Amino acid sequence: MSVAHGIKRLGVLGAGQMGLGITYVAALRAKVPVQLYDRSPEQVAKGLKLMDKLLAKDVAKGKIQEVDAREARERVTIVDQSAGVKALRDADMVIEAVSENLELKQKIFTELAAETRPDTILATNTSSISITKIAASVIPQGQSAASEAGQSSAGRVVGLHFFNPVPVMKLVELISALQTSEDTLSRARAFAIACNKEVTISKDVPGFVSNALLMPFINEAIMWLEKGVATKEDIDTTLRLGMNHPMGPLQLADFIGLDTCLAIQQTLYAGTGDSKYRPSVLLERMVDAQWLGRKNGKGFYEYNES
Repeated sequence: MSVAHGIKRLGVLGAGQMGLGITYVAALRAKVPVQLYDRSPEQVAKGLKLMDKLLAKDVAKGKIQEVDAREARERVTIVDQSAGVKALRDADMVIEAVSENLELKQKIFTELAAETRPDTILATNTSSISITKIAASVIPQGQSAASEAGQSSAGRVVGLHFFNPVPVMKLVELISALQTSEDTLSRARAFAIACNKEVTISKDVPGFVSNALLMPFINEAIMWLEKGVATKEDIDTTLRLGMNHPMGPLQLADFIGLDTCLAIQQTLYAGTGDSKYRPSVLLERMVDAQWLGRKNGKGFYEYNES
């Protein structure tokens, strides 16, 4: 069957919350075979267990049929540790979903560019880092950015920012690097739509639209807590009941991950030099203490893993 995005095989790097979520919607909604790779076998096992749980939950709620769940699960294969990214050479698109670290992403994209086909779309799920900087890392060695080979390689890099939890959140933010080709952009958009997502477009600025607006809001709430203006419960309740937000800013920070919030704020502050993006001391100390939020059981609130 011919589809607009032309993605017949997807590679996903990272089996954490985001990578697993992307794998889930690609296999279930877009019905695309997915190769999932993570350097940690434990993370892969944890991710697959979560996927099985989510599929069973959707079946129980009548959202999907048993056959849909079974077929989605069968579309997911795990890349052997010994093969690494070389196993993704036949993928039509690879989506990277690792930590918010520019050097790490550049290293991954350099390797992906060398191992995948020249027409493979290389997408990043970054929520704040410059897509243009990442795209520059895929220029073949010995080629200039202005060369035909350099422009062609960088042109296949695009930002596909999914939101957590991916199976639930309806939005994907599409970001074009300066180098991204129109074909790459249109195919990436079509793929996101096939995953049953709404797509918005942002220029390649620090944090894009979403986090350039969200992170100062969360950081301000943390600073109000730090100053003792109100308790965490009263800050969150004020926003939930007074502004009709589904959850308060501190609970939301826990849900995103405090380490992720800090990394995004550091990217925003470094990229703009604007003091409104400077992370609060309390946030930095909580990350130092490894209080990362819901993902590991303790953040502004405590969470029982069950």
